Amino acid sequence: MQDKRIALVTGANQGVGRQVAKELVAHGVTVLVGSRNFGRGETAAKEIGPGTVALQLDVTDRVSVAEAAGRVRKEFGRLDLLVQNAAISNTRKDSLPMQDYFKISRASNASLDEVRALWETNVFGVLAVYQAMLPLLRDSSDARIVNVSSGVGSLTENANPAHPYHPMFGPIYPASKTALNAITLAMMIELESTGIKVNLVSPAHTKTNLNGYAGKESVEDGSREVVRVALLGPDGPTGTFTRWENVTIPW
Repeated sequence: MQDKRIALVTGANQGVGRQVAKELVAHGVTVLVGSRNFGRGETAAKEIGPGTVALQLDVTDRVSVAEAAGRVRKEFGRLDLLVQNAAISNTRKDSLPMQDYFKISRASNASLDEVRALWETNVFGVLAVYQAMLPLLRDSSDARIVNVSSGVGSLTENANPAHPYHPMFGPIYPASKTALNAITLAMMIELESTGIKVNLVSPAHTKTNLNGYAGKESVEDGSREVVRVALLGPDGPTGTFTRWENVTIPW
């Protein structure tokens, strides 16, 4: 086990997270399949096959996060790669068409409960997992953190009236990704004098449960950049925000 890299992928029971876990295993990485629902995590791990371990992890639950970190410490002793993928886009996708949801997601009428629910997972959950797993990453000789964000959180792009997502920028999902980007920048700054690398990646508009499978990219294509960056070696870059290889996203 000491010769194999140990990775934790949050939200890995479906979508981009599951595909990332699958591809990392194919590259010889031992992957902890983080899942809020342990049963779904076990199912995903079994389907992916050898090299995966199901890990109960609800990023919004402090006890769950602490217990997950304790299990990683006890069973593996360190963590080499943390892919923070767990996220939600809204809490009402089954009751409202997406266009109708956008209409009630503006700064003037957004439900504060909805804002809090998304930020709890997409922002505070990422910070909580980072804080819990950082001691384990410090015990690695080649550690990397990859936070999965979205181009819809780019302030530079969304400030441009010609940007296609400009009209849909609001305080719920898009702003949660803006906040995630800021949290990630704080991680980058904190760790820039260490050997731990931090990268931010957008998986593009991928067909997943996150968007009701309305995305344009396949889960394989959407996961490609996340996997590429996750597999970068110790000489690979840190502090980047990319969508595809050599395609950066402005903050």
